[in-house]
Amino acid sequence: MKKINKLLSTFFGYGYLTEIPGTITSAVTTIFIYVAYEILEYKDLKFSIIFFILLFFYSFYAVKDSETEFQNKDPKQIVIDEVLGQSMPLILLLYLSQTNQINISIEIYYILSFIFFRFFDILKPFPVSYFDKYHKNYFGIIMDDIMAGLYTMVLIYLISLIF
Repeated sequence: MKKINKLLSTFFGYGYLTEIPGTITSAVTTIFIYVAYEILEYKDLKFSIIFFILLFFYSFYAVKDSETEFQNKDPKQIVIDEVLGQSMPLILLLYLSQTNQINISIEIYYILSFIFFRFFDILKPFPVSYFDKYHKNYFGIIMDDIMAGLYTMVLIYLISLIF
């Protein structure tokens, strides 16, 4: 089970690929979801939300189980948190497109979601910084990216209202 948890925590090894595994994993997540939603036209919002919730809760267990395999408290190889945080605004995009609240090219929203998420994940405004600083464990690893995802969702929603 530990091997499966480590595989999930590193997003099937993406956490080992480069010096910037969070950025690469966020980009891969964005591309994967874009292909699923926009090219393959798999637009099942309920499934996306349920899958996200299940992955969210299981990730706590997986990260807790595998974090001891690494040297520091927030190992850069663990990137499932980026998958979760980056997925949040992309699921919102699915909802916005289904409710006809998107008036500019959907690709622009995907690019902005990626840029905003990385911005918040790297700069860590409060409460992102709170989870990063005061929870040096599996909970903090995941929750700082969830907060960055929430900030990104707010900006994407505001953009959809403006345009």
